Amino acid sequence: QVQLVESGGGLVQAGGSLRLSCAASQRTFIRYTMGWFRQAAGQEREFVAAISGSGTVTKYADSVKGRFTISRGNAKNTVYLQMNSLKPEDTAVYSCAADRRSDVPGTSPPAYDSWGQGTQVTVSS
Repeated sequence: QVQLVESGGGLVQAGGSLRLSCAASQRTFIRYTMGWFRQAAGQEREFVAAISGSGTVTKYADSVKGRFTISRGNAKNTVYLQMNSLKPEDTAVYSCAADRRSDVPGTSPPAYDSWGQGTQVTVSS
């Protein structure tokens, strides 16, 4: 498994921005499809965004399209999630995940075999 460590979460007012980072432990990171998921209290984990190993293919949940941007810095073994125009309903624990088996960004959690510990994002109204 690859070790993943998220950072960048925090408390922000509605309309504000945050950038989450996810650092991977392996240099082979460049081959992996990476995804961001979130889980609000009492709810199931849901897909947010994903990006192919090359960075050329991205996928977003409808709820974040136009507000969130996923990107990757392969030289730094890091994937980012830029979150703009945040809403209270974006409040959740955000986790990054790696899919080492497919180059097609997936939206289903079982497709991903390595997970970070998560970082809390809280958006106040």
